[in-house]
Amino acid sequence: FLDIRKEKRIKFEDFAQEFIEVYAKPNKKSWKRDELSLKHLKAFFAGKYLSEITSYDVENYKRKRIQKVTPPTVNRELACLKTLFNKAIQWGKARGNPVKNVKMYKENNQRVRYLEKEEIRKIILNTQEPLRSIVLIALNTGMRQGEIMNLKWEDIDLEHRVIYIRETKSGEKREIPINKTLYNILWALKIENDVRENPAQHVFSCKQEWVKHKFTELVRKLEIKDFRFHDLRHTFASYLAMMGVNLKTIQELLGHKTLQMTLRYSHLSRDYKREVVEIFASQMDTIWTPKEKQEEKSVVFPLPQLRYNKGLERFAEVAELADAPDSKSGGVSPRVGSTPTFGTNLVVFTIWFFLASWSSHA
Repeated sequence: FLDIRKEKRIKFEDFAQEFIEVYAKPNKKSWKRDELSLKHLKAFFAGKYLSEITSYDVENYKRKRIQKVTPPTVNRELACLKTLFNKAIQWGKARGNPVKNVKMYKENNQRVRYLEKEEIRKIILNTQEPLRSIVLIALNTGMRQGEIMNLKWEDIDLEHRVIYIRETKSGEKREIPINKTLYNILWALKIENDVRENPAQHVFSCKQEWVKHKFTELVRKLEIKDFRFHDLRHTFASYLAMMGVNLKTIQELLGHKTLQMTLRYSHLSRDYKREVVEIFASQMDTIWTPKEKQEEKSVVFPLPQLRYNKGLERFAEVAELADAPDSKSGGVSPRVGSTPTFGTNLVVFTIWFFLASWSSHA
């Protein structure tokens, strides 16, 4: 009546569950990440109604949460909270979004931690199956952990040595060549799977949580500092860059949507900047005129200016003959193919002296 509506009083924890069931699960592959974010958000906002939560409350959450986790983690949780309120507004269960004016933390996404060769050797020698094969696949392909765990035998073409990744983070399919090391690993796993009574569709049957836990436990035991499973992907890309592989190829292998994401590895490539300036030179080469090039090549050494131009041209020919390499050293004269002798040099000197004298008198 008179356009006045009674605001619905919905508790945050109740709507959070509705958000997961109605929106996140049906629409997002990363709904489990939202579920984890909401676990911490519900612990802080429990008991509050949606209408009671203000920007000040969100700032307080941000301030307390940063004391326990990294800025990217806080940003992911705030982004989830912002989406939740946007959906509440769309569904007529809230009027405003308290996260709208809250500033996110600045993130440094340029972290590149890769294994040294000795660290790679240490991990491989101290890892049991199936984790060992999973690690080797990551090191030889740069695949994400989720991509490896979701890999099916139908996605692997051993005959043509290609892995087809159909579900990626960027949403675009990509192909990864199978090298010799990877071929041997997959071939052994394929034989083992084929002899089973009920062959599995997936290459690996273990859960991602198990892989993450075991890998974290392994690097802690081996005293490899500041290293996560995802850094195996960085290791693959870093060594490609250090071997001189161009960044466009690395981008395609990793499945990065933009080259900007791949540029973090450019500082590892000694040849990258050199390659760029060489490409520039080859592209700009058409600007330098052929006439200028010919003039640069035709000058052997400076001469006094002569009015008799034909004499000068003839002199240039004789000088070129005189400068031709000795046939005994493997060179061939560009004009006649014979070896210059003392007599030839004498003739050159005589002609030069005659022309210079004639020029001064003229």
